[in-house]
Parts: sequence; C-alpha cells; structure tokens
Amino acid sequence: MKELCPLVVAGLVASVSAFGDQACKSTVTGDLRLEHFQSKTYGGSVTLRVWLPAGYSDSQNSKAKYPTLYMLDGQNAFDECTAFHGEHELQIDEAVTRLISEHKIPPIVVIGIDSSSKRNYEYSPYRDPMSAPGGPEPIGKQLPSFLADEVFPFVLSRYRVTDDPAQVGIGGTSLGASAALYSALNHPELFRLALIESPNLILGNGQLLRDTEFIVRAPDRIAIGVGETEVHFPNIEQYLAPLGLVESDTDPGTVKMVETLVSHLKGAYFKRPDIMFVVQAGANHSSQFWAQRMPDAIEFLYRQAEPAR
Repeated sequence: MKELCPLVVAGLVASVSAFGDQACKSTVTGDLRLEHFQSKTYGGSVTLRVWLPAGYSDSQNSKAKYPTLYMLDGQNAFDECTAFHGEHELQIDEAVTRLISEHKIPPIVVIGIDSSSKRNYEYSPYRDPMSAPGGPEPIGKQLPSFLADEVFPFVLSRYRVTDDPAQVGIGGTSLGASAALYSALNHPELFRLALIESPNLILGNGQLLRDTEFIVRAPDRIAIGVGETEVHFPNIEQYLAPLGLVESDTDPGTVKMVETLVSHLKGAYFKRPDIMFVVQAGANHSSQFWAQRMPDAIEFLYRQAEPAR
C-alpha cells in the first residue's frame, strides 16, 4: 500500500488477509454466512457476507423480518482475516451484538457486499482527474442498479429481511462511502438510512458535492464521519506534491468538503434528513478510526427501527 495515496485508494486492493501468508484465526462474532452469485452487471462472482443476529433461527422468529444494513467492501466488515491488506476489520459484528444486547437497537441483519480487485472502476461514479486522469471511464453509476436488481432480490429470496426502506440502510468507508451515498440518492425507494464514513469527495474534482447541491429527497437518517486529520500519513507529501498540494492544504479542505456535503443534504427540498455528523479529533483515513465510529453511527441509524415481526 505504500505506493498508493491512502486518501484516494486506502485498502482498495483485493481482499487479502492482513496477515499475508500466515495462518489467520477468524475474529467473527456471531452467525456469519457466505453467499455467492453470478452478477450480470459485472460478469463475475459476487460474495455476500450475511451476519445474522442471535435468535434469527429460533422457531418463534420464523416469520419475523429484520431491519437491514448493507455494507460495501463487505470483506472489511466482520473479520480481520479478510480485511484489506494493511487495514483492520470494522468490528460491525461486535458493535451490533453489543448494541442489541444493551437494547439500544433492535436485532438487525447486516449484509456485507464484497468489492473486487476492480474496486475503483466499479465503485467510482465519476472519473478522478486528480489521481487518475488517464484512467478508463469508471462504471460506478451502475452500482445502484446492481444493488436494486441483483443484490436486493437475492437477499430477499433467501433471508427474512424487510423491504421497508425506512428500515434499510446502506453504508461504506472511503470510496465505499461515496458509492453508498450515490446509491442511496439514486434509489431512495430502497435506502432511507445511510452510513457514510470518510467519503472520497475528490472524485470528479468534487462532482458529488455539485450533484448534492440541489436535491429533492435525501435519506431519512444519515450518519457521516470524518477525521480531523484525514490525510495525516507518513510520507504523504510525496503523494500530494504532483497535485501541487501540501498537507496543510488538505486536512482542513477535506473536513470542509464533508461539512459542505452535510449542508447540501440538510437542504433537501422535500425531505430534510436527520444527520449525525462527527469530526473525530486526531483521526485519519483508516479502518482504526472507522471502527471506533461505527457503534454510535449504527445506534443513531437503527435506534428507532421497528423490531422484527
């Protein structure tokens, strides 16, 4: 990862054990099931990681349908062994287990959607003229349709999850956060909750900010987090120099971009969302801090969700 700019592509390599070739002991808490299907959109196999809350398989819950959180970059969500090389798991399984046990949220199902080795190409809705000006036109604008036409029907046919959009969220980190927000804005009939951690807003030289300046319908509840020192990394200057930037330019600018995004979302004309916005002191663009912010974000999104029934 040292050869890539962490703000732009942190963890975007294919799912590789953080422990390299060494044996790795799974850190999953609870009932995690793997599913696979062939995607017509991407022309390859897609892996889903389905985390089920305690009691899901009990006979008394056999007809209950659960609130649901769909997480992009699913390999990072639950297990240290499958997290991106150089990163850590987001500990969503531990966070949700604790929140349920403390009665802060009702039992929910979490669906991790693995990204592929073409993550940048498949998640980016806009070309990035700053870090990859000569790259191919990305296909991230197809992601909302992939979720609506392939992932949703597959999950609904196999698991007891609700299709009530008020109980369904989508989330991600970094580029995955930008892709999650793009999907939520393009499919408000599916997702009314959004978990957005350290979104990559430099795509298209700020195109997502321009696209959200005037919106009609935002998600009902949005948890947005960013680090106060997002781009504070060793040797970061070597990545910024070709862009004519220094670190002192980028940290306040990164926070300002997210503040602008929050302002745009709050200004939705028909449905102004309830937003929890966190600027975490001393936090940079890494899974260490995303994991720290996950419990509060999930509690904010699902504390008003209806219990499965």
